[in-house]
Amino acid sequence: MLLPGLVLVIIFSYIPMIGVTIAFQNFIPLKGLFGNQDWVGFGNFKYVFSMPNIWQVIWNTLFIAIMKIVMGLIVPITFALLLNEIRNVLFKRVMQTVIYFPYFLSWIILGGILVDILSPSGGIVNSFLGIFGIKPIYFLGENSWFPYTMVASDVWKTFGFNTVIYLAAITSIDPSLYEAAAVDGAGRWKQTWHVTLPGMHMIIVLLMVLSLGSVLDAGFDQIFNLYSPQVYESGDIVDTMVYRMGLLQAQFGPSTAVGLLKSFVSFILISISYLTAYRLFNYRLF
Repeated sequence: MLLPGLVLVIIFSYIPMIGVTIAFQNFIPLKGLFGNQDWVGFGNFKYVFSMPNIWQVIWNTLFIAIMKIVMGLIVPITFALLLNEIRNVLFKRVMQTVIYFPYFLSWIILGGILVDILSPSGGIVNSFLGIFGIKPIYFLGENSWFPYTMVASDVWKTFGFNTVIYLAAITSIDPSLYEAAAVDGAGRWKQTWHVTLPGMHMIIVLLMVLSLGSVLDAGFDQIFNLYSPQVYESGDIVDTMVYRMGLLQAQFGPSTAVGLLKSFVSFILISISYLTAYRLFNYRLF
């Protein structure tokens, strides 16, 4: 049963690793991947780090990614705790479906929706703000607003999926623990703090560990569909820069160097996060 998946992983994840050699070459496509390319050592890496905007791009990537990780933990946990307190089963299921639905939509679709509802000249959000006398806000066109718009829209899309996971973790908690807490005089808040949250801590640690490896992944699909040159200062991330360098400017060597460096850093972060989870929470995946 594992063989088909293993074959796909080898074909699409391991065989393409041959292409990392481009990061150390002055790559010319006409010569082919195995042609007589000019080797430049770490020249492509030096070129990338000499670019005037590279540190701003790295900062944008870290800021947006870390904000997504933090809010991606806080919002679904909070919402799962609130849903757990709802006693009307029908209403609870309807709410789960409503918040879960955006997760199935691609950023192509959601990007179009966001452009419409956030439009400064008729979008529903700015129209609502206008009722209170607030001037139109260019959520997708101002550097001061763009990163936070990316974080908020990403949370809106993904928190429903994580909420369902946390709800499943809550249902696995022994009901007798709540009964014992109630006998001891604990109200709903203390039951949540001393029973529900400790019962969820393993799944919280798991999702946190899995998210730490994506610190340098701020969401290419989302930002590529929503950003524009006027917000490059605050919205340009490593992945979008690699896309422009590699596919639009044909700088194959430098773009591969950036991608390789990102993968290397992500590997280190994942290793550290697994070790931390094991040391602090005695949690292991294998």
